[in-house]
Parts: sequence; C-alpha cells; structure tokens
Amino acid sequence: MGRHVTLLLICVSLLTPLVPAPAAGVTAVLAISVKDQKMALIKEGKKIATYAVSTSRFGLGDGFGSYKTPVGVMMVCDKLGGNLQPGAVIKHKTATGEVLAPDAPGRDPIVTRIICLRGLEPQNRNALPRAIYIHGTPQESAIGKQASYGCIRMRSRDIIALYNAIDVGACVEVSEKKLSALLRDPVTVPVETTARLVASAVN
Repeated sequence: MGRHVTLLLICVSLLTPLVPAPAAGVTAVLAISVKDQKMALIKEGKKIATYAVSTSRFGLGDGFGSYKTPVGVMMVCDKLGGNLQPGAVIKHKTATGEVLAPDAPGRDPIVTRIICLRGLEPQNRNALPRAIYIHGTPQESAIGKQASYGCIRMRSRDIIALYNAIDVGACVEVSEKKLSALLRDPVTVPVETTARLVASAVN
C-alpha cells in the first residue's frame, strides 16, 4: 500500500514549454534513494527498472547557490533532447553539436537528455528555478557516488531508457531512505492531481 500524497500547488514560472500531458492513467513514480545512490522506476505499483545515479556532493537542500539536491516529492515538468545521440552536449537547454565519450577527461557538461523537475512541496519549491534536472553525464565513473552539483546524474544509456519510459507528470521522490524502504511504501499522487498540476503549468 503506497503513501497517498495530497500536494499543495506551488505556482512557478516555467522556463520552457511543456511536453503535452500524458493520457489519464496511473502516473509513473521515480523513487530516488540518496543513501543508496539508486533510482527505481515504478509503474502500477511494480518496479520496472533500477538505475544507479549520482546526487550532490554538497548534500541535501533547496537553497539558491547551495549546489545541493532537494528532497521530497517533485514532478517531471519537461523533457528535452529526445533525438540526441548518447554523449551529445547540452548547454542552456540547446545541443551544441559536440559529442563526448564516457569519462572524457576534464569534461563535465550535461549530455544526452534532460528531464526537468518542478518542486511540489515547500522543501523543494526552488527546484525549477534552480534548474534541478535528471540528466546524462559524461562522468560515468562517478555514478553511484555523491558527485553532482545538485542535479541527479545518470549514465547516458540509462537516461535514454528512462526518458523513453516516462511522461511529463511523472512523480519523483528524492529521499534519504534506502531504496528498499521506498519500494515498500512508494509515494502516489492521484492522477487528477497530476493532471491539474500539469494543466496549471501549461496555462
């Protein structure tokens, strides 16, 4: 039995247009364990996949300039880079044309895909204006360690798989709990609530 969460809508200006909202149904959940540095993709209450991730080297928080990863419940509000090849460098949400191999020496840009997050709770309300993303990284050897500057990093092959598996409106929970605990008691957001949040963001 998952935790049923009623969320207070936080009005924030979006930086880019949204991908159209998903059709009515069960919203996917991404459960991210900071303790384990792992993410589980959950659909209809079942774990579909598990990925290694990297959260902030500076710890947890939501302050501007803190470089920390926010915790709590957030929502996928945009997806960028759907046609890019693995390792494609993204700057200011635009592909530069450069492509990097995994663990390219001295390079640490965003690559491959961006999944934008919108905070839904007071403890993560700055996620969108802080540009907190789930995104690909060329520094794949650091995946599984706390090494980012606030975002949630993934290997290119994993961010591509995740990007293709979820829609705008997917629920994301970042927690200090172990992944096994999050899987035993996954957060759920009513579909009608998700639809309202996505519609309000578009409008």
